[in-house]
Amino acid sequence: MENFERLYDEVENAHVRFIGFTTEHTRYDFGILFTRKFFGKPLVICMQTGRATTLCADEAANVDYIQQHFAIQHREDAEFLSHFFQQILPSVPMESEY
Repeated sequence: MENFERLYDEVENAHVRFIGFTTEHTRYDFGILFTRKFFGKPLVICMQTGRATTLCADEAANVDYIQQHFAIQHREDAEFLSHFFQQILPSVPMESEY
């Protein structure tokens, strides 16, 4: 443990939302952790794949990123999820945590 310098160790009560969708192609289950960390961006976790990213509404508008990051096979599913995330995630200005 000598080589590690602790940068932070914080406890926070966070709001968590779980949401599931089904399309004609597949089922999607996401956990969304709303927190003050990560520059105020929520942590979005795909429960099937374990893939996670910090995401704000502005970034969610990038359908290609949503499709690639969450390994979504069908473009129309990625477009739906992009629209959904844009509606529920905050637009977060980039602020420095450092």
